[in-house]
Amino acid sequence: MRPPRHEAGRLAVVAVLAVVSPCAVAADAPPPSPGDIRVLVTAALETTLSSQMAGTLGDLRTSLGTRVERRALLAQFDCAEAQARAKVAVAELGMARQNLTAKQGMRKLNAVGDVEVAQAETDVEKATGARSLATTQAGYCQVRAPFAARIAKVYVKPFQTVAEGTPLFDLVSDGDLKIRLNVPSPWLARLKEDLPIHVRLLETGKTYPAHISAINARVDAVAQTIELEARFDEPHAEVRPGMSGVAQLPGTPP
Repeated sequence: MRPPRHEAGRLAVVAVLAVVSPCAVAADAPPPSPGDIRVLVTAALETTLSSQMAGTLGDLRTSLGTRVERRALLAQFDCAEAQARAKVAVAELGMARQNLTAKQGMRKLNAVGDVEVAQAETDVEKATGARSLATTQAGYCQVRAPFAARIAKVYVKPFQTVAEGTPLFDLVSDGDLKIRLNVPSPWLARLKEDLPIHVRLLETGKTYPAHISAINARVDAVAQTIELEARFDEPHAEVRPGMSGVAQLPGTPP
């Protein structure tokens, strides 16, 4: 049995109110609590090491998760060709220097002119540059860690042939961690460096004391937020880059 027309209309009005009501409540709700500010833990320094030459790798000297010291050897290329070019460059430089010495001696005897001596000097400069270039390229055969870090990703395999610019390793610094967060820009007047905060990480379930270490010089005009960086008050062995959670900022609007 269908309800009377006036009953159906009343039910329709109630249904509309049920849909609209939550929106109205949300519009009148207070701004998000400081405890709702999302955070991301990142390394103070991280980078992707790429191949500076084309060649064939030897056996890799490290693996995923390994801790390496600064200047530690991570990988070695087959360097026979590069080393041969470096030896040729050294020999050519020696020959150019001998030629310059001979020309200078002959100039004293007026056997050659100033132009020949200048040309010999130019040849020495060219050979010096060629030797420096060859030595630098030979140095690309060894891939070393630019800072103390942990290996976060390995892109290649032992004895793989790679092109110049191929990613080899992701490195994450093995030291202080940064906490990145964005807060509403109206909070800017109340923010300052060293402001204490509390960070609760999802992965550990723990809350850690920290403090604001940097405030971005520019406000995101589209999102109306400002980026902050924070540091933990003390190191925590269980905290790693990539963890996320929530920050609570005292002294900010509720």
